[in-house]
Amino acid sequence: MLCELCASNMQTGIIRCVPRRWRARALGCVLLAAAARATAQAAPNTDIFLAPLTVSGGTIAVGAAANVTSRPGYDNQPSFTADGRAILFTSTHDDAQSDIYRYEIATRSIARVTSTPESEYSATVMPDGRRFSVIRVERDSTQRLWSFALGGTDPQLVVESLKPVGYHAWLDATSLAMFVLGRPNALVLGDLRTKKLDTLARNIGRSLARIPDASGFSYAQIGDSGTTMLRGINPKTRASWDIVRLPRGSQDIAWLRDGRLLTASGTRLLAWKKGEAEWKQVADLSAAGFAEGSRLAVSPDEKFLAIVGAMK
Repeated sequence: MLCELCASNMQTGIIRCVPRRWRARALGCVLLAAAARATAQAAPNTDIFLAPLTVSGGTIAVGAAANVTSRPGYDNQPSFTADGRAILFTSTHDDAQSDIYRYEIATRSIARVTSTPESEYSATVMPDGRRFSVIRVERDSTQRLWSFALGGTDPQLVVESLKPVGYHAWLDATSLAMFVLGRPNALVLGDLRTKKLDTLARNIGRSLARIPDASGFSYAQIGDSGTTMLRGINPKTRASWDIVRLPRGSQDIAWLRDGRLLTASGTRLLAWKKGEAEWKQVADLSAAGFAEGSRLAVSPDEKFLAIVGAMK
């Protein structure tokens, strides 16, 4: 049996046991590393790649993808800032500490944003554009939703009662969808005004995203056979519907403004639009040098694609 944090980290793709200042509290965990360096080396070796993107009419063109993190270790969970000029991402270094970093596209420079005794993941700029939210692993290993000012200061708890939260997506300034770890994992809708939390589905995957036409948001529903269906749900009416079956092994998606979807399968970038039966390849990113693509993000102006690659 795994301790809660290790089970959570396995679900979220983070093979790391506990943050550095309270490892002694998890002596009973079967995945406890012998040292911080050993656990850091055990983490997935992933990098973030950035490619120019052109969306015009029915055509999607992807340019050469450049490795913008290019180091051994875990660099993952990219999301663009509201102005599209930078990428926030999670980076885990030799001390096994995970913090939020910022990559500036114009200058190709990286700066550390958070530097805390806790670990932060899944940075997402909030709808007001003045703060970003994160999943924070607290000192007692609790995973809850927090927010920071854009400069990485002024941490504030966003949803106090819900834990352990693994992923989240903002629907508007006061409501959000959250992936809550459990057996099975749950999809929870949160309303910050009323403090109401509603469970809408179970046995879901990590992909949560607002649908561009404002009809609701999408989530990945994992089937008994191992297949994954991308589903939509209207948070007001609770009406839900199937969107498209994801390619086997794929779970991460990115919406384009015209309603098309992007996902990765191996090194291939695939696209789908309503009315089509199958996903179609729009790019082969094998020249970038990674073995398997996973998380994707598209800049607000749709000029760039960020994709995480598991290194060979």
